[in-house]
This record gives sequence, structure tokens and C-alpha cells, in this order.
Amino acid sequence: MTYSHEVEHMCVVKKGPNHGPAPIPEEGKWVKSKEIVDISGLTHGIGWCAPQQGACKLTLNVKEGIIQEALVETIGCSGMTHSAAMAAEILPGKTILEALNTDLVCDAINTAMRELFLQIVYGRTQSAFSEGGLIIGAGLEDLGKGLRSQVGTLYGTLAKGPRYLEMAEGYIKQIFLDKNDEICGYEFVHMGKFMDEIKKGTDANEALKKVTGTYGRVTAEQGAVKSIDPRHE
Repeated sequence: MTYSHEVEHMCVVKKGPNHGPAPIPEEGKWVKSKEIVDISGLTHGIGWCAPQQGACKLTLNVKEGIIQEALVETIGCSGMTHSAAMAAEILPGKTILEALNTDLVCDAINTAMRELFLQIVYGRTQSAFSEGGLIIGAGLEDLGKGLRSQVGTLYGTLAKGPRYLEMAEGYIKQIFLDKNDEICGYEFVHMGKFMDEIKKGTDANEALKKVTGTYGRVTAEQGAVKSIDPRHE
């Protein structure tokens, strides 16, 4: 190691107390993390691209510094989905530090990785107080039936009002309006369950009936006056 001329001629002054790192909660334990292998936990990070055209939610399950599980969810940019495919393939097996310094192509995924890194190294994880942490596969529990991301897609204009297109339950087929032309309910199709039925060999029309549901006031007795297709009316 090279020192400047000024430092070379300084006398040695001994350090006093050696303050170690503050312990952070990790999988039900308090850990003084000094090395990458000291980091464990499952947590999330949210990222966005430079023009803020799309966003990414990244979930990693880290055990002793190594990424064991990765869930990459993206929205708003078609190109981002291809970067996500690459990220899901290359992230497992890397250390959390390697992952931070890996170019994941998409700005949104890179930003999500940065935000997740900050969460996990400071002990702010979903599994901070879960003894033994969460099992590998816990990331899939963030998804709905049929392993589909839960996405909300809502649209509105001043002239024509709101339209529900996709809700937590699934694809919105129609929205119901009351006597004031205000939304009072909706009919939805759970696409994950629908595809599960199709894969079982269920007739498409029968499968559609089985996975179609409603929420709110949808009958005349409940105050619904009419229904509209939010995509075409």
C-alpha cells in the first residue's frame, strides 16, 4: 500500500474502542454482518427506467449471501420483459454483491436490484423476524392462482370517466353502473384459473363459466341499472 509523504512521517496513534457493526434482524436472528455470507433474507425492490416508461418489482431469496430464488415482474415496456427473462436466468447462484454489479440490461431491473440491495443489507427484509427465513419457492406466493402477477390496469378521462380493465381478481369483462351512471360492480375472468382449466382439458366455454365471478352490486335488486364493456363502450 502506498502512502503520501505526509502520512509516512506521521507518528502512530493507537485506536481506542473498536465499534463493530450494529446487528440487523435476519431470519429471526440478530446478525452483525461483516461479509457477504452474513446476509440472508427474502425481500423486494422496485425500479424504474430513465424515462419512467416502465417499472420492475424484483424479489430475491438470499441464503448466506447467495441468491437462491429470483422473481422478476415488469410492467409498461415490452422490451423489459426480455431483459427480465435474462435476469431470472442469471441471478440465481450469484452473490448479492455480484448481482448488484451485474448489468441486467434494463434500467428498471438494475434500479430494482439497487433498491433491493439497500433493503437487505440494512435488515429491512420480509423475513427479518421469520425464524429460519422463508423457504425457496416463497417468492411464488406473491403471485395469484395460475402463477400470474397481480396487476391493476385502470383508465379514465375527464370526458368519459373511469374504466376498469384489470383488477386483482383478473380480466374485467364488464362494469356495472347504477342509476347515477357510477360504477357499482364488475364481472371478471380469473385468467390464471382459466388456463389451468384449459390445460386439464375442460371445454373453453365451460372453463370460462367456472372462472367468471362478480364483485360489488351487479343485479337490478342491488341497484345495478346497466353494464358496459370497458374496452369498447
